[in-house]
Amino acid sequence: MSTAFDYDQAFSRNIGWVTREEQQTLRRKTVAIAGMGGVGGSHLLTLTRLGIGRFHIADLDTFELANFNRQAGAMLSTSGQPKVEVLAKRARDINPELDLKLFPEGVTQENLRAFLSEVDVYVDGLDFFSLDIRRAVFAACAEAGIPAVTAAPLGMGAALLNFLPGGMNFEQYFCLEGQAEGEQLLRFLLGLSPAMLQRGYLVDPSAVDFAQHRGPSTAMACELCAGLAATQVLKLVLRRGRVIAAPRGLHLDAYRNKLVTTWRPGGNRHPLQRLALKIARRQFGAHNHHRAKPS
Repeated sequence: MSTAFDYDQAFSRNIGWVTREEQQTLRRKTVAIAGMGGVGGSHLLTLTRLGIGRFHIADLDTFELANFNRQAGAMLSTSGQPKVEVLAKRARDINPELDLKLFPEGVTQENLRAFLSEVDVYVDGLDFFSLDIRRAVFAACAEAGIPAVTAAPLGMGAALLNFLPGGMNFEQYFCLEGQAEGEQLLRFLLGLSPAMLQRGYLVDPSAVDFAQHRGPSTAMACELCAGLAATQVLKLVLRRGRVIAAPRGLHLDAYRNKLVTTWRPGGNRHPLQRLALKIARRQFGAHNHHRAKPS
């Protein structure tokens, strides 16, 4: 039995938390999401259910068994299929009227301008280890005046950072320029998660291997990220509600039953961050593999 699609009816249960006029505003907005894996796929589906009408989505990867524990599009029926096509199909199954622009080669230096063209908000769904292109995307957002949201799945929680036009930018906060890869990864992790709420219940530290680009993950964290990020998108495009922006961040950890607002003026140059990085270098053994100059 087929049901004719009707936008107003499909998203009518949003009304109350948003007005009917705001729902139509959401319908006209464009969100870019780079990465359709652990968090990116959940971002797309959550924002589609919010009623966002246009997306630019990018991913060059295909689904595999190792994705099954957390990625919204990963299942036996999609194994081996391109992530961007699978998630586009799922999103269109929710809203067949979606205006979707796919970037199956992933986001690159060559297509970055097109990827961010006429975009209202960028939501980061790139793999944790994809730092070079992530830095390029956030720099392009800052230059174009596009708000950028990143929500990192950490343990069984999510750490949120927003970078807003005219405010502290990605590089000013993370201080990655000129650092070796291992040091960049540590700075990215500690910058995302100054509170490090997840550290206390990491039962097998050997699962974290920066050199091999490997780390543990959970579906709970990815879904929490999607909820946090979608809420930021709503507040940004409707221009209502306080939006916390870098150097302030938010860390919600469901396992620890904790919600922490972090504040790191100067980002990773803050004295507490410098101390945390020193401890992290010892903990993860990064100093044995990567020699990084001090900032």
